Amino acid sequence: MPSARRFLAHRKGVLVRLALWSLAESGQAFLVGYGVARSVDEGFLAGDPGRGLLWLGAALVGVLFGAPVVRGVFAQLAGVTEPLRDALVRRAVDRSMDLAARGGPGGTDRAAVSRLTNQVEIARDSFAGLVLTLRSFVFTAVGALLGLLSLHPALLVVVLPPLAAGLALFLVTLRPMAAAQRRALAADEALGDHAAHARAALRDLTACGTGPGAERRGADLVAEAAAAARTLAGWAAVRTASLGVAGHLPVLALLLAVEWLRGRGVSAGALLGAFTYLVQSLLPALHTLMTALGAAGSRLLVVLDRILGPEQEQEQEQEKEEQAGTREQVREPGPAPSSASPPAAAAFAAHTAEVPAVDLRAVTLSYGVRAEPVLDALDLRVAPGEHLAVVGPSGIGKSTLTRLVAGTLAPSRGEVCVAGRVVTGRPAAELAALRVLVPQEAYVFSGTVGDNLAYLRTDASRSELDTAVEAFGLRPLVDRLGGLDGTVRPAELSPGERQLLALVRAHLSPAPLLLLDEATCHLDPAAEARAEENLARRPGTLLVVAHRLSSAVRADRTLVLDGVRAECGTHEELLSRSPLYRELTGHWRTGPSRRP
Repeated sequence: MPSARRFLAHRKGVLVRLALWSLAESGQAFLVGYGVARSVDEGFLAGDPGRGLLWLGAALVGVLFGAPVVRGVFAQLAGVTEPLRDALVRRAVDRSMDLAARGGPGGTDRAAVSRLTNQVEIARDSFAGLVLTLRSFVFTAVGALLGLLSLHPALLVVVLPPLAAGLALFLVTLRPMAAAQRRALAADEALGDHAAHARAALRDLTACGTGPGAERRGADLVAEAAAAARTLAGWAAVRTASLGVAGHLPVLALLLAVEWLRGRGVSAGALLGAFTYLVQSLLPALHTLMTALGAAGSRLLVVLDRILGPEQEQEQEQEKEEQAGTREQVREPGPAPSSASPPAAAAFAAHTAEVPAVDLRAVTLSYGVRAEPVLDALDLRVAPGEHLAVVGPSGIGKSTLTRLVAGTLAPSRGEVCVAGRVVTGRPAAELAALRVLVPQEAYVFSGTVGDNLAYLRTDASRSELDTAVEAFGLRPLVDRLGGLDGTVRPAELSPGERQLLALVRAHLSPAPLLLLDEATCHLDPAAEARAEENLARRPGTLLVVAHRLSSAVRADRTLVLDGVRAECGTHEELLSRSPLYRELTGHWRTGPSRRP
């Protein structure tokens, strides 16, 4: 591939030095067999033991010379393998960041960690093994074959055919072995993806009773991974058989052809030298090469394919997603009769001709084919500038609703729009311009206070940051940290302090919709009221998963989720017609320990 050629072209010096050390290995291979042959023919059989020992000494020098050769080879090998690892890490990070920025399938790249750790190390080790074995086989084979030719050309006639046949038999297994390796890696990534998704949705799976379905899916993925591993092992067995053929047939052929070779003038020393070449040089190098190509070679091809990716297919897939995403972007607002839209809500939206800030039409979400839906045919319309609270028992689907509106979760059926735009499948950059989601566990990062606050609006002035800090009562914390230029160390902040920083950050964001998923649960009631009042005064729409009843009282309307039907209205309206809301109100007022 062009990228591989460019990579090697930039390291010509290292490759030249590696080739020079390898030439020494060719000389070593030649000297070992040639010295044995001459020691027999010109020394011991000729009645000159001294000359024979001299030639054996030359062969011994060839063997001992292998140590510095190996050391020199490894010293140069690092100059090729380490830059490859660095390049692969950069490529894996760039690919994952690009996918996340473009809002690729699933929103995030959950295979990225595998590429950055296990797969990159596999590629580095496999590449190093291939360079070592290919180089060793080529130069050792050159030295050994030249040695056989120098002893007698007839030796090549006997040795080369079985060697070529064994190598050809081995090459037949390369393609199916690579395919089996791809399936094994894909099965491993699918299993990891399922485990990560199940862990993230553990509360919803437990609340909705869909755990057994997720467990069955996990068992199926484990079975698929095991089947892929068995297929891979089967091809490995075939490869082992080919190694046996290549490793034994040349020696057997040479033994069977002794009489024929002797009849053509091949001396006893030449025969012994030929056996030395086979046993000490050629067959070990061939065995190592076939092992490396079979294991490291197929792994390298598969892993590079996973890390680098088929770029053309990725671009085509991205183009399809963009075309699908632009089919229906803006809808004309129209009446949406809804159990979650009582007369008061309809009156609220009727006075404006603007596109709804949030519009859910017959939205259903189930975590599994046979699972009971978390949300069932939910219709909801939130007007621009409205403050909506969402309440309900734990595990009823409040967080699921915010994820649907945020576009990080796709509905099983129905349509979710924000500002008239369908959010499902929309790129992350476009979603970020439409809404801000603040979860229960607020995210802050190591950096300055100002960088944390202005993360979603980098052009915010210091005066705007100071105004927001004062409004949210954050001044004592900011002063303690050293002002806006002070350093934030997340581990040293309390959960409530992290939430306040995240809320100020959301307040400064230009996005027209704020989604708070119990984002004030670590604040005291006074700090929570102050934060929500500031967020409600901010231009735009506010949707809050309520942690306390006071959040629902402060809202323009409240959505009650009870798993059967949704009720939406003002605090007074819900008290009159929603038994669940009355029950929750009594629960909040009296506290959990005094609930009837």
